[in-house]
Amino acid sequence: MRRALGWTVVVLTALVLQSTVFAQIKLGGTKPELVYLVTIVLAFLEGPASGAVAGFGGGMAQDFLLNQPKGITALTLTLLGYGVGLLRQYVVTPSPILPVVLVGASTTVGVLFYGVVRFLLGFNPGALYLIKVAVLAGVYNAILTPLLFPPIRRVAKATRANKVFRW
Repeated sequence: MRRALGWTVVVLTALVLQSTVFAQIKLGGTKPELVYLVTIVLAFLEGPASGAVAGFGGGMAQDFLLNQPKGITALTLTLLGYGVGLLRQYVVTPSPILPVVLVGASTTVGVLFYGVVRFLLGFNPGALYLIKVAVLAGVYNAILTPLLFPPIRRVAKATRANKVFRW
């Protein structure tokens, strides 16, 4: 219960910051995708199941609170969280630069996937515009990763169960 509550607070805080503070601070006309960042970091720290659950919850919250088409962000973040969580098992020696590169690349891929799904559903933003937004969102999230990764890691560590139950 403590773990679920901690991650809910982190995801909702990211959503509130994304829609208020960081909506005003744009990089090349693009705002950061903090829910993507939190999902990617959670998946990297905790694995595919936690990443998928956080992605689904954060995606649905973003879709409903920001009045976006329902389910597209949830689908995108669920797949992204699961994929990054699976990728984690192949990391042998993590470096300090790895989360930055991982968040930047994963955000770019996630935003592109989101745009492709929206295109398939009839929304046509234009391919060049979509690529520009995806790359800039990835760069923006990569810049924010060194600032947000340590507090998210601290929450992950604090919510882990330290006691092992044995029969």
